[in-house]
Amino acid sequence: MTDKKTLVNALKRYFGFDKFKGDQEAIISNLMDGRNTFVLMPTGGGKSLCYQLPSLLMDGVAIVISPLIALMKNQVDVIAQMSEKEGTAHYLNSSLNKSAIDQVKADVRAGITKLLYVAPESLTKEDNVEFLKTVKISFYAVDEAHCISEWGHDFRPEYRRIRPIINEIGQAPVIALTATATDKVRSDIKKNLGILDAVEFKSSFNRPNLYYEVRPKTKEIDKDIVRFIKQHPGKSGIIYCLSRKKVEDLADILRANDIKAACYHAGLESALRSQTQDDFLMERIDVIVATIAFGMGIDKPDVRFVIHYDIPKSLEGYYQETGRAGRDGGEGICLAFYSYKDLQKLDKFMEGKPVAEQDIGRQLLQETAAYAETSVCRRKMLLHYFGEQYPEDNCHNCDNCLHPNTKIEARDQLVITLRAILAVKENFRTDYIIDFITGHETEEIIAHKHQNLEEFGSGEDDDEKIWNPVIRQALIAGYLRKEVENYGLLKVTAAGKRFIKQPVSFMVVKDHEFSDDDDVAQQDGSISALDPVLSSMLHDLRRKWSRKLDRPPYVIFQDVSIEQMATDYPITLEELKGIQGVGDGKTRQPYAKEFVDFIKHYCEENGIERQSDLRVRTKAKDSMRKLKILQNIDRRIALDDIANALGIDFEELLDELEGIVVYSGNRVNIDYFLNEIMDPDDINDIYDYFSEQEKDDLKAAYEEFGDDFSEDEIRLVRIKFISEMAN
Repeated sequence: MTDKKTLVNALKRYFGFDKFKGDQEAIISNLMDGRNTFVLMPTGGGKSLCYQLPSLLMDGVAIVISPLIALMKNQVDVIAQMSEKEGTAHYLNSSLNKSAIDQVKADVRAGITKLLYVAPESLTKEDNVEFLKTVKISFYAVDEAHCISEWGHDFRPEYRRIRPIINEIGQAPVIALTATATDKVRSDIKKNLGILDAVEFKSSFNRPNLYYEVRPKTKEIDKDIVRFIKQHPGKSGIIYCLSRKKVEDLADILRANDIKAACYHAGLESALRSQTQDDFLMERIDVIVATIAFGMGIDKPDVRFVIHYDIPKSLEGYYQETGRAGRDGGEGICLAFYSYKDLQKLDKFMEGKPVAEQDIGRQLLQETAAYAETSVCRRKMLLHYFGEQYPEDNCHNCDNCLHPNTKIEARDQLVITLRAILAVKENFRTDYIIDFITGHETEEIIAHKHQNLEEFGSGEDDDEKIWNPVIRQALIAGYLRKEVENYGLLKVTAAGKRFIKQPVSFMVVKDHEFSDDDDVAQQDGSISALDPVLSSMLHDLRRKWSRKLDRPPYVIFQDVSIEQMATDYPITLEELKGIQGVGDGKTRQPYAKEFVDFIKHYCEENGIERQSDLRVRTKAKDSMRKLKILQNIDRRIALDDIANALGIDFEELLDELEGIVVYSGNRVNIDYFLNEIMDPDDINDIYDYFSEQEKDDLKAAYEEFGDDFSEDEIRLVRIKFISEMAN
């Protein structure tokens, strides 16, 4: 047995800690006693120390197999600061030149190096295998071990080759470590690494200091994020996006708004990635916009927020990425933006992959969607996913617990659900069960002849939106279980069977509803909270000016402008320019000053604390495109020729023009083009229509004119009308 006093002394000597955290001591003792070890520990729980400390105390060199070069560099630097000898820790990967590799091997042979980080690809290289056969291996550590499983969120086929290579190099104990793993993934890891006998250490997944929130993803998301960061000045944060292009675009927008930000993705040169990482650690920049590769193994304890611009592909990935926040036990805000369209996009990305891989991917996506849409405690939902029960009904630290929805009685609906699952022999997934309960005769149901069962359609009189929450919350309550490894089939537990015989109260909260329209209005709990009293007063003020100037109300200010004023409280003409649909021309109108004075007086009367200036500047290349369009219009170049020159289609050009005129309040003169392509009387008919309307509604205009005019013609005249009358 490893001596406890020796371990504590070594902990103090090398790491400066007086005592171990959680299971660290038991894990280290188990490994040093020569036993295979499996460690499931959340990010920030101290996994690295579980192999770093024993490597310094045992004979030979520990091989740490890690997926990321960034992680290796960071951890080698950490060990270098603790050790008296240079070369105690090294990494061996593709970033090193030949002389650097020779130095690493020399230090390993001399017994100086106790910890050698190796990428799985480097481990399998023949010359590295031959070299490692000649040295004494103390143990093998497989970090981010979930990469070995197809059910893990970051599956890497090269991880499957680790065990055969270990067999070739030489036997030694194996320690596998991961921050996120369901039962299925844990089983895969142990099986593939050949450590079924491993002693398992599982820490709680609960991070009480992390605040979880999901918000609807709207067209205002960039502005929402800028506003959020401005509300947390000087704090470190990571924003995860799925695409490299979005990473770069968002980083540009943040910098344009005086936020110290940088982008990080695999397409950047390794030197630039390293520099960005160092700048973040040294606090020369506050925010990193990254693809999922960033942050693994980065020892920055004071990341205060993690934002998911796109909903992640799996809850394992989400949990691990949010785990970068608040590792010091302090504030950690985990904010995710969700739209159904993103889910459809991710689903489409799977097309062309092997069927089994698609099936796994879609199940993981469904779990993420369930998390985003649920109204139950997010902490409870996350912990349940990882096989841990959270006993409290309210964690007081997630959006659903701080702003709970009303609970409704669903005892009868649960009985219907449980009976339906048993009726189809517990052999189907959630979607099938809901179709069966609601009486939808799908092709699959007809193929199984399940439409003939007595239970078919037993819930068709209930609101269809109740069934997903009933099933999700029955899983958490233990009345159902889901066989994830067996295609996500729903099974009724013993408790569920007892419930059918003796039903008791079963209260559920309905799921959040997310529109699949990107321009969805902000929902409760979103970043900006509309002041309904001020909104009503501003609408009255708009009506007054509408009558005074004899113009439609939306010509004075669009609805979206009024709503934003009632959210951001602009009290100067300069601040008013930051409101959507307001440009320089609009602020020179006689009513502009009255609106900001009115808002200022309202704020003073009601003691309202306004946020700082939240005008979001667009990035330079967006501004350049708009500038080119305006310059070409000034030169009276045909709009279709402008579109061709910019490499966009005509509809996109109209989108840009609407942005310039309708949503930014600028004035343009497109008469030269309109007079070329349309009859003056037709232009006047459409123009007069818009001047008579109370609301700016393009769809209504299309319906009004039917086939008389094309949508492009109607949009062009609307642009002319708003430019002349509103701006």
